[in-house]
Amino acid sequence: MSTSPLSSAEAARQSVAKRLRNLRKDAGLTTQGLADLCGWNKSKTSRIENVRTTPSDADIRAWCMACNARELAADLVAASRDAESMYVQWRGQQRTGMRRLVDVSRPLYQSTSLFRIYCSNVMPGLLQAESYAQQLLSDIADFRQVPNDSAAAAAARFDRAQIIRDGLHRVVLLVEESVLRRRDADDAAMAGQLGYLLTAMSYPAVSLGIIPQSARRTMWGVEQFSIFDDKRVHVELMAGKVTLTSPGDVDVYLRAFEQMRQMAVYGPEARLLINAAIDSLG
Repeated sequence: MSTSPLSSAEAARQSVAKRLRNLRKDAGLTTQGLADLCGWNKSKTSRIENVRTTPSDADIRAWCMACNARELAADLVAASRDAESMYVQWRGQQRTGMRRLVDVSRPLYQSTSLFRIYCSNVMPGLLQAESYAQQLLSDIADFRQVPNDSAAAAAARFDRAQIIRDGLHRVVLLVEESVLRRRDADDAAMAGQLGYLLTAMSYPAVSLGIIPQSARRTMWGVEQFSIFDDKRVHVELMAGKVTLTSPGDVDVYLRAFEQMRQMAVYGPEARLLINAAIDSLG
């Protein structure tokens, strides 16, 4: 992909700042003139226009009023909120524990008909066995220095995943073969997790593809991501999550997913790789 997901989030912030700057210029105001009308320091105007300070809703409304463009305030406030919500830090979202994040996501998961999920370094959340999820989430909580409610979060995650069996959702997943051999939990939990993958493959709503390490790579390495109904993409980074809703950005990930889907193996071939990973456990 030509741009990172973080660059898309930054571009959205820059777009809001540019629109505000153009409003000021169209109104014939200097940075000092706008600051005087808004009742703040000139440096604040400069910081907002140069994307060093995020304007509050009140800042945007005051800016539009000063530029005689009050009718544009609502649209700019919405655009600014969207830009700020594109990138959120995990630690901020999980400051009271990880169970809350699972609960917050339930409406999105319930309303999504088709999931496309690519996992490059961890088992997909919708196919995580509870014991595996608990050990993984415990390590994540320790690393991010947030409250460790991994048992409750794992139970909530497993409960949320029941949607793959309710007949109302379809899940298409791609997992790198290397994920099968990662030790994100002890051997007993890993064996249970790999066994659960074999079980989940039999569910009518689940399509699980494994990308072999020996596959001819026609798509370079990309970050882990989930696509919700061709409308929304969540990209998981080390420090946070990027949410993309622009049709152009979503299309990039749809095309990447389709290209990687063609590199994967399914059915008996996928089962062979999973069973080989089970056999490799001590």
